[in-house]
Amino acid sequence: MERHFDLELADLKKSIVAMGTLAQEAIHKSIEALKTREQGLAKSVIDDDVNIDRLELRIDEKCIDLMARYQPMAKDLRLIATGMKINAELERIADLAVDIAQRTLELVDKPLLKPLIDIPKLTAVAQNMIKMAIESFVKGDIELAKRVVLSDPEADRLRNAIQEELINDYMVKDGATAPRAVQLLLIARFLERICDHTTNIAENVIYMVQAEVVKHHPERLRDES
Repeated sequence: MERHFDLELADLKKSIVAMGTLAQEAIHKSIEALKTREQGLAKSVIDDDVNIDRLELRIDEKCIDLMARYQPMAKDLRLIATGMKINAELERIADLAVDIAQRTLELVDKPLLKPLIDIPKLTAVAQNMIKMAIESFVKGDIELAKRVVLSDPEADRLRNAIQEELINDYMVKDGATAPRAVQLLLIARFLERICDHTTNIAENVIYMVQAEVVKHHPERLRDES
């Protein structure tokens, strides 16, 4: 019985890795569509979201089934509960990728306002955070989870830099740029929110491994590093 339970937990982890992969692909495609002005690529992100929603439901059902059949305790219970929370965070991340794709569709037939520099940088930070967060869950690696949490200020810094540039260098100087600038501002905001959701994942991993709540006290992690 215990051996079968371990196999099912491993299968749960694989499903969450698959969910994370789909979320990362959605982010990549939405930003690639923004860079290349490919309407079809942006639309594919929106269309493919239904598959992510279906996987989210299957993972939730799997978690509930495991708790009902095995009535796990302590560490195993925290793992399953964390899996459910991560699943929800990844679905929200995928939804934000859809939001980016929708904003991209508003821009594809308009001249590029400015070279895209900081938005791709912020995207890279977000994708790396997701990769580390999922790996930390699979391996139960607290140090990797802490690195995710400590990466969030860099995402905030990039978002603020994008916002400052778009407002002060474009919208204030030329009101006609506002419609395009607002779309880029929203995209930056969506990317920053993706990083926030990924931070939530890492905080849940820390709780899963050592039953320590760091959600409202990230400064403790900085003090430890």
